[in-house]
Amino acid sequence: MTKPSQHAVGPDDLTHRLLEEGSAFRAFLRKRLSDDAVVEDLLQQSLMKAVERSHELKKSDSVVSWFYRILRNAVADYYRAHAADHRKVEGLLREMVAAGEDQTPALDDLRPTVCACLGTLLQQMRPGYADLIRRIDLEGESPAAVAKDLKVTSNNLTVRLHRARQALRISLEQSCGVCTKHGCLNCTCE
Repeated sequence: MTKPSQHAVGPDDLTHRLLEEGSAFRAFLRKRLSDDAVVEDLLQQSLMKAVERSHELKKSDSVVSWFYRILRNAVADYYRAHAADHRKVEGLLREMVAAGEDQTPALDDLRPTVCACLGTLLQQMRPGYADLIRRIDLEGESPAAVAKDLKVTSNNLTVRLHRARQALRISLEQSCGVCTKHGCLNCTCE
């Protein structure tokens, strides 16, 4: 005697069942993640993955537990990726400290060397980088205050500021050429 055939759950049935449990799934994710935007992103990605893999599901009574496995895997993947990013940031910070590039020069040291082209180049930069340079280097705002305002660690801010300065340096060299090698004193580029 053969077993009764198991029927696959259709994408519409699956979607309907998962949407019925949406608040429970959000609560599950919120217990594991503090950022509501990340919760929503992971939930949406997981729902898409569930619909794409609906052919793998054979019993309709296991839809919810099957989806919780997808959510657990999504959370684990998120934290693995987050940990890898954190290791990269920490590694860059260690390199910067070793090279002595983690120190912010005094604002009075920077003002005499500011190129006249800076305003235009800042407008062309990535907005987040331009904002950091304006706030910290040009307006003299404390890096600790900026980090707190942006809700990032001081290490993360240091790395972002380093990258912003590198991007600005490259833009200045492309725009001004030789002028940048001498500190942009008496800049005639503009």
